Amino acid sequence: MFHLQWMIPTNSFAERLERCQKLPTGINYVNKADINSSNHDKALIMKANAATAEPLADAPDGEGAIDFSLIELFFFAYRDFTSDPDKILADYDFGRAHHRVLHFVNRRPGLTVAELLDVLKITKQSLARVLKQVIDAGYIVQVQGPRDRRQRELYPTQKGRALALALAEPQSRRIAAALSDLGPEGRATVEKFLTAMMDADRQA
Repeated sequence: MFHLQWMIPTNSFAERLERCQKLPTGINYVNKADINSSNHDKALIMKANAATAEPLADAPDGEGAIDFSLIELFFFAYRDFTSDPDKILADYDFGRAHHRVLHFVNRRPGLTVAELLDVLKITKQSLARVLKQVIDAGYIVQVQGPRDRRQRELYPTQKGRALALALAEPQSRRIAAALSDLGPEGRATVEKFLTAMMDADRQA
């Protein structure tokens, strides 16, 4: 039989404890570099926190070539562009997610759920909730695909199309009014600019 006796310390627990008690006190077996580095990091963090707590009275001046002017124009233009349909949607207890679903289904009748997910870039759970509401309310119908019964195709109903058009009309008027001041080449320039703003794989 294999013996493990040689692996067991011969000293009793009392003897080992006595030796430990005789060790010099006040000695910490740590790396001083680690302590110094840790203290230095803490000092930097405290300094940064103190700096961020101070109020800044001056506005940023475009440091790092940030185009604040156009960023803000996009914000305000989008705010007003969406405000018109938002007022209509509120009467139906719908939001902008419902608007997007109605818009793309109306523009592309027969759009599958998978294709709509790819367009909207939202989760299945989010789309399922919105779809259920517009389907239950009778604005969209869902049918099985003729070639693949696992696919679900989406079609607007008559009142779904009417609502989609009612939401698009004020936005179209706003766009037309803005383009009217740009001259004959204005529309092409705007289209080119907005297309360039999209991710490359979405520009097709």
